[in-house]
Amino acid sequence: MKPTQKLHDLGQSLWLDNITRQMLDDGTLRRYISDFAVTGLTSNPTIFDEAIGGSQSYDRSIQQKARAGLKDEALFVELALEDLKRAADLFRPEFDRTQGLDGWVSMEVSPLLADDTRSTVEAARQIHRAADRPNLYVKIPGTPAGVAAIEEAIFTGIPVNVTLLFSREHYLAIAEAYMKGIERRLAAGHDPRVSSVASLFVSRWDRAVQDKVPAELVNRLGIAIAQRTYRAYCELLESKRWQALAAQGAVPQRMLWASTGVKDPKASPTLYVEALAAPDTVDTMPEKTLLAFAEKGNTAGPLRKDGGDAEQVLARFAQAGIDVGALAQRLQSEGAQSFVKSWRGLMQSIAEKSSALTTAS
Repeated sequence: MKPTQKLHDLGQSLWLDNITRQMLDDGTLRRYISDFAVTGLTSNPTIFDEAIGGSQSYDRSIQQKARAGLKDEALFVELALEDLKRAADLFRPEFDRTQGLDGWVSMEVSPLLADDTRSTVEAARQIHRAADRPNLYVKIPGTPAGVAAIEEAIFTGIPVNVTLLFSREHYLAIAEAYMKGIERRLAAGHDPRVSSVASLFVSRWDRAVQDKVPAELVNRLGIAIAQRTYRAYCELLESKRWQALAAQGAVPQRMLWASTGVKDPKASPTLYVEALAAPDTVDTMPEKTLLAFAEKGNTAGPLRKDGGDAEQVLARFAQAGIDVGALAQRLQSEGAQSFVKSWRGLMQSIAEKSSALTTAS
């Protein structure tokens, strides 16, 4: 049995952390679905910046939209949704088969709106409406400013992929927002079934401390943080509060492992995927990581619900001078800044291509 199928049979969803028009056109995504049990995908500004800026696949569509008067964010949203609608349709059979548990694609709201709750929710509403697909998540960052927007989006009935989470505390804050949104829906007489995932970034932890800890701790921090967060996730699902919501029809906000491509060239390319195998979770991985795991991945067994040795490992990092609370805040802030940088680069690429293509003969 293929390693990817073993993960799927364990109960973990494998999503691709990438999308390009070329992989839609040449059948690559369809092949990943059939051969590697891929059941969803995620995108972000960096992914689209690389796809659009490094390819001519989007040129005709950019030219048509620019000549129709679209520019900047409005042009990008239409461009991205063309891809994501096609991907959503490929995953729709899985979405239907699992009754909405799986088969999702994701699109991010503008990171420039991160500190504006009202504008974030309105942008999420517009993306959700324009996509016209039941299996499209709108990605909203789980920053302190994003928490209110997440609650409001869930209350409005918009499926949300919460991104840029780096710690147990980050997760618990947005899990609270998710439950509040569901509780408000129930109080208003609405259907409580609104899907969401909580995306915890893993590999960036290890890159941040790689040169600051003893050799025996290299590439162990991200996994320990994930183990600690997984324990909190399991405890929340067993809590009386969540069980009461589930009894009324609410669905769990699943834990999603993000940033599972290794940053250390000396590490196994499948390090994080193998370590974070767990039922009722999602692993979204870059194409390179997916292919490596499909070729030679191993599944030793599922994560322990009690967090395993996470606290002992984290205590060793504390002894080495690593303040994980402060580092989590720094990583989230840097992640938000990185998305803003990618977004601005993306807008510049679109503007330059629009100008060149509309003036071309």
